[in-house]
Amino acid sequence: MKVEVDLNKCQDHGQCVYAAPDLFALDDEGRLSLRSQATDVYVADVDEASAEELYEAAEVCPLQAITVHE
Repeated sequence: MKVEVDLNKCQDHGQCVYAAPDLFALDDEGRLSLRSQATDVYVADVDEASAEELYEAAEVCPLQAITVHE
C-alpha cells in the first residue's frame, strides 16, 4: 500500500504523529519531518502491518492531507 501526504495542505497539526508514531514524526521545529524529503507531495510504500495506524492517521488529519492507496 502507499501513503500520499499533500504537504501543501498539511499545517503540521501533528495528529498523524499521535495516530501513527511509527510512520510520522515532527522535527525539532514542530513541522512534519517528511518536509525534509519532499516539498509538495510525499509518497511512500507502507507495510500492510502498519495499515491500521495509517488509516487512523488519515482519518484524524484535520485537513485531510493524507491519502491511502491500496
